Amino acid sequence: MDYQAIWLSVRLAAATTVILLAAGVPLAYWISFSRRRWKFLVEAVVALPLVLPPTVLGFYVLLAIGPHSPVGALYARLTGGMLPFSFQGLLLASVLYSLPFTVQPVAAAFAGVDRKLVEASWCLGVSRAATFRRVIVPLAARGIATGAILSFAHTMGEFGVVLMVGGNIAGVTRTVSISIYDQVQALDYGAATETSLFLLAISFAVLAATYALQRRVWAIWPAN
Repeated sequence: MDYQAIWLSVRLAAATTVILLAAGVPLAYWISFSRRRWKFLVEAVVALPLVLPPTVLGFYVLLAIGPHSPVGALYARLTGGMLPFSFQGLLLASVLYSLPFTVQPVAAAFAGVDRKLVEASWCLGVSRAATFRRVIVPLAARGIATGAILSFAHTMGEFGVVLMVGGNIAGVTRTVSISIYDQVQALDYGAATETSLFLLAISFAVLAATYALQRRVWAIWPAN
């Protein structure tokens, strides 16, 4: 089993999940509560990675962060390095690719919060930021946890996007899914089986946790 690739994938998935929670939760809040007529365009952009082939998304990300692009040129001036075929570029691509897996569950959870409770908080003079922190987030905690779990698991299993943007550099961009591909290409089916079973176990654990959250197995207050 390629433990180096597994550790790299865990690091990538953890960093991606943290970034997506920081950026995706406010975006999900805006989608749930905004009354803008063009909101559907933002929702379509967020959901685009669900239907766009990973290689196509990876290709456009590669163009967007290349050394001749504004983003790539700015990064090169600030750090002296390049985003393509680096962990940082891989992280950026993973955030874009897993964005809907965070935003959609969280937005659905926010939409399910009773608006009367939110309006009551506003009527009591509580600010919108405090209402979000004290009322909306606790009531939508299961949806936020579901988004985090799905984002982590989705990043762990990425292949097309990470291969296009990061390539196959051991210890830098070779994730566990790429490692399995290399093992199969080398006819090392024993190692491929072990690594695949590892991902299978993670996928099952993620689905079990997600369904448990949806069924309120871990509810703080039992139903009467």
